[in-house]
Amino acid sequence: MKYFIIILSLFSTAPASAQVNDTAFSLIKTYKGDITAAAMDNLENLYLVSSTGQVKKFGPKGDSIGVFNGIRNNGKLYSIDVTNPLKPLLFYKDFSSVVILDRLLANRTTVDLRRYNIFQPSAIALSYDNNIWVFDAYDNKLRKIDETGTIQLETSDFRQLFGKSIAPQKIINDNGLVYLADSAAGIFVFDNYGSFKKRLDFKGWNNIEVRNGSIIRLSQSGVILYNPTTFIEQSRKFPARFTPYIHSFTNSNKLITFSQDSLRIFRVDY
Repeated sequence: MKYFIIILSLFSTAPASAQVNDTAFSLIKTYKGDITAAAMDNLENLYLVSSTGQVKKFGPKGDSIGVFNGIRNNGKLYSIDVTNPLKPLLFYKDFSSVVILDRLLANRTTVDLRRYNIFQPSAIALSYDNNIWVFDAYDNKLRKIDETGTIQLETSDFRQLFGKSIAPQKIINDNGLVYLADSAAGIFVFDNYGSFKKRLDFKGWNNIEVRNGSIIRLSQSGVILYNPTTFIEQSRKFPARFTPYIHSFTNSNKLITFSQDSLRIFRVDY
């Protein structure tokens, strides 16, 4: 991976930025098929979700690894967390349930969140210790539960902490911190023990990831990498050939962009 050295003014608090053209992107793989969602884990295994809710897992070389067909019992898939390739999580928001799979996509167990008084889960994620983070919009609390639904940790009501409710669409646990990403209100950062650390004023993002403390987000025009410690921001403008691909997400130095019948994986040089 390439790095760019950017010198900041001693008294500057605004992000420094650098842009390059679409030569920063190189196409490395293409997939065809029925695709409504996708994810990639840190081993570069690719997970494709079809319009029927079927999940397929492919290895880095394109070899088929597993298929999950538990469609009828769970409703529409809202999100997939593949932080741990040995323990993918499928979140069915409408049914308030989390399906825990193994590395071959066999169903290990299903957690019915309503049974544990979590009535309006808006986002879930795998925690650093292989438990599950859940944000409950009903009482505006972040909780950590285990596979049996037992609460390991919970925060105070966010309406008391911030004077308003929030509605995170995504939770990310990275490098000792938990990020609750709300595209309308920003990113709320906690430590692994549920203590509030700070809020980052990133709004209006299409997709967002955190890798080793750096925030990678997508705008309408490209990929933006931001280091909140150094205030350095690097921008990579999307190449024109992405059109008409309408869904994109990032994974470390990869950009994955897809439409309903095709997916492409690009390497991004930062």
